[in-house]
Amino acid sequence: MNHVVQFDPASRAFSDPPRVIAPSRASMSASIFAERARRFRQLAEGHALGGWLRFLGRLAQAQHQALGRLESLPLPDEAALARARSHHMPPLPARQWPRHPAWRGVLAQLTEALQSDAPEPARAACRRLAEAAPETLEAFADQVLANELDGSEAPLLPYVAAALQVYWTAMAADLGTAALPVLDVPGVCPCCGSLPVASVVRATAEVDRLRYLHCSLCGTEWHLVRVKCAACDANARIAYRRIEGSRLTNAGAMRAETCDDCMSYLKILYRHDAPDGDPVADDLATLALDLLLDEAGYARAGPNLLFVPGAT
Repeated sequence: MNHVVQFDPASRAFSDPPRVIAPSRASMSASIFAERARRFRQLAEGHALGGWLRFLGRLAQAQHQALGRLESLPLPDEAALARARSHHMPPLPARQWPRHPAWRGVLAQLTEALQSDAPEPARAACRRLAEAAPETLEAFADQVLANELDGSEAPLLPYVAAALQVYWTAMAADLGTAALPVLDVPGVCPCCGSLPVASVVRATAEVDRLRYLHCSLCGTEWHLVRVKCAACDANARIAYRRIEGSRLTNAGAMRAETCDDCMSYLKILYRHDAPDGDPVADDLATLALDLLLDEAGYARAGPNLLFVPGAT
């Protein structure tokens, strides 16, 4: 049984936009990973990091194909869902959920798919992962899910993260939104508890100009009002920054929302300016903005799991 994932918000009245938009199992023709692959290819044109972005497009396409082969996975039972609702906790917590070995099968598919035309450092990383023992891979997964994306094995971790994204996206799709509680902490994913990679101001009729945070792991999106810090919940010292004069494809669509109360930032993608924009791809195509914000003393409020500093 093949499944893929698309975003498909449930039909609601215009006055009652969805609180959460989860991935949904859909047709073989598209998924969030297929759309991401296309966006990477588009952003690569004329970009100084074009070769790297095209490679990430191949990785996203491999994620799409792996997702289509992934069977249904174990999910929380009714008692576990009730506990999650009662305690306002995510039902598929990234660091506590007992991982099914299927995620390692996804990783094997990704590394095999990338071996043919990847740069040599990537092929070397894929070979190491293909030869690694299961307990080593599980330790790498623990490191990724703890957002510890540095250390001597850092070049291997984006591929582990890519496999975990496929695995958690499939579970989030099967679980849906009805079981997701309202969390006490609005800045973390209500499905898996992970931090957002970016936020998206949507441009569809049902959710026009509403801002949703996009989970860095499972792809779930959840509503957060605009002009509000996703990290500390403050709204008094919010500003928006971008690189002026840039000729990049997404220069006007991707900006950084900074908070001077906690000195953090999270990028925000405006879909009115980039209907095909993707929070993961557009984030990585604007690393120059991250460098400027780092120099100004701001820290990212959420990770991009496909990025290892210095590995581009």
